[in-house]
Amino acid sequence: MKALVTGASAGIGRAFAKSLAAAGYSVTAVARGGETLEALIVELGDGHQYLVADLATEDGLRVTAEMIRGGGYSLLVNNAGAAAHGDFADLPLESALTALDLNCRAVVVLAHAFLAAAVPGSALVNVSSTLGLTPKPGMSVYSASKAFVTTFSEALWHEQKPRGVQVLAVCPGVTATSSQAAADVPSWLIQSPQQVVQSARKALSDSAGPVVLTSRANRLFTAALRLLPRRTALSFLAST
Repeated sequence: MKALVTGASAGIGRAFAKSLAAAGYSVTAVARGGETLEALIVELGDGHQYLVADLATEDGLRVTAEMIRGGGYSLLVNNAGAAAHGDFADLPLESALTALDLNCRAVVVLAHAFLAAAVPGSALVNVSSTLGLTPKPGMSVYSASKAFVTTFSEALWHEQKPRGVQVLAVCPGVTATSSQAAADVPSWLIQSPQQVVQSARKALSDSAGPVVLTSRANRLFTAALRLLPRRTALSFLAST
């Protein structure tokens, strides 16, 4: 079994790579940082490889897609992503476009490369977010991009069922990674990357989906927010 994981140098991607390697997958870890990837592969042991690629660039995306097309992978984890914090109009436009390239365009390109060659029993995991369901002011582009990932995954789930290929949108909430500041978030809403991956892998083994929120607390919190009037929910999320 072979798996390719993007954004594998830290956080959820790293946890995915370690969990899959422990389960017997031969893992290809993809990220921008060569040193962190080298350290990860040493930790994983023999039988694994890495690819240094920036998926927000044409070259990085092309090389990764080519590897997927010819690699015989049975699992693709589209995890790489970017977020810009702050009011949209105050941030450089380039940061928003980079986030869209990484969070949306790269997901589409790599999913297409994977599904074109997928065989029955294969699985595509797109890491989305609860913010795709409950958009947060101050993270407008990120929220919108994750809404795209979630709905894209839902449609693919239905399209791929007849082929025996599983598609899953994994929607964690606040996760304890270096890229998320969780100082003001209640501890009961925070998960570790390992907990997110455990939930995702259980969903795969149970053929759950197409959308999986990775904890009961996040499911309840998201459901409660969606029951509120939209303006009230947005005001609440803006204050958190």
